[in-house]
Amino acid sequence: MAENGGRTMRWLWLATGLLFLVIGVVGVFLPVLPTTPFLLIAAAAFARSSPRLHAWLLAHPLLGPPIRDWQEHGAISKAAKRLAIGTMAVVFLASLWLGLPTAVLIAQAGFMAIGAAFVLSRPSGPSK
Repeated sequence: MAENGGRTMRWLWLATGLLFLVIGVVGVFLPVLPTTPFLLIAAAAFARSSPRLHAWLLAHPLLGPPIRDWQEHGAISKAAKRLAIGTMAVVFLASLWLGLPTAVLIAQAGFMAIGAAFVLSRPSGPSK
């Protein structure tokens, strides 16, 4: 019975990893959807379910470096920081242009400020 429960958990982690990998890949093409947090969740799920997929994700030339930077150094690259802050600014300006209610703009600005502070507080990673 315990073996079957372990197998079920492994499948749940695998499904979670695949779901967040897909969301992360979509985020590569949609600037308002962050990529790295979803890839970090996918990597963690694959580490619990599929060593082969975990190794593939970490070795991937496009998807692997931000995951490795985070895992090894708690770092976000300068390029990713610029993209994150720039995207936040564009989204906020679009919200202003669309005339969203003041309460929504204030809430959005507050959450974006917290997100920006976190992103900017992280190291930029090892010198390459």
